[in-house]
Amino acid sequence: MTDPSLPPAPATAATAPLLRDDGSPVRVLVVDDEASLAELLRLALRYEGWDVRSAADGAEAVRVARDFAPDAVVLDVMLPDLDGLTVLGRLRRERPDVPVLFLTARDSVEDRIAGLTAGGDDYVTKPFSLEEVVARLRGLLRRARAVAPRPGSLLTVGDLVLDEDSHEVSRGGTDIHLTATEFELLRFLMRNPRRVLSKPQILDRVWSYDFGGQANVVELYISYLRRKIDAGREPMIHTRRGVGYLIKPAAPAPA
Repeated sequence: MTDPSLPPAPATAATAPLLRDDGSPVRVLVVDDEASLAELLRLALRYEGWDVRSAADGAEAVRVARDFAPDAVVLDVMLPDLDGLTVLGRLRRERPDVPVLFLTARDSVEDRIAGLTAGGDDYVTKPFSLEEVVARLRGLLRRARAVAPRPGSLLTVGDLVLDEDSHEVSRGGTDIHLTATEFELLRFLMRNPRRVLSKPQILDRVWSYDFGGQANVVELYISYLRRKIDAGREPMIHTRRGVGYLIKPAAPAPA
C-alpha cells in the first residue's frame, strides 16, 4: 500500500485537473475527527488543484457544507457527535445530488452495503492509499458532472431519453430526477439495450469493485430505478433470473 504521508503523483494528461462548469476548481469537503488524517487528505486533494475545506464533526460538516457548497464529500462514518449516516441525511436534504465517499475502519460487506444503501456513492476502508481516495473521488465527480461539460450525446431507448452531457433524463417528455449513482447505472443499461448485464458486470462498471460476491446493492439500485423509470408505466427494466438485468423499449399498450 502506498505511504499515505506522500502526495499522489503529479497529474498527467489522463488525470487533468477537474473543473466546475464556471472553470473554477472543484470543491471537496473532508469530514474526519482525526486531525492528522484530515490534514493528509487536504494536502492530497489540494495537490490535485481542488478547493478543500474540512470539518471535525457532523454538526460542523453541515454548517460548512451550507456555506461551501461542495461538489463532493469525504465522510468518516465514526464521528464524535453524529454518525456518518446521520450526517449524510442532513447533507442530502440541502444538496441532494452531492456525491459522498464514505471513509471508515469498518470493512465488512454488511457495513459497505449499509453505507451505500443509506445513500453513499462509494466506500473506502482504513488503512487506504491517498491515490485510491483521489481516484474514487475523480470517478464520483465525473459521474455527478461537477466538472466542466464535454461534448455529449443522447441515449434513447423507447420513450426514455438520457443526455450524457447535461445529465438530464426524461421518459415520455416527463423529467426524471436521478442521483449520480442511479444515473450511472441507467447509462450503463441504456448503452447496452436489450443486452442482459450480470450483477458482477454492473458492480465492476458502476461501483468499480465488488462486495465479496454479494450483489445486494445492485438489486437495491435496480429497484430505485424501477420506481423512477417504470412507476405507473409499461416496464422497461427487466430481470432475467439467475442471469442479470436488461433495458428495452416498453411493450406497446394493447389496443
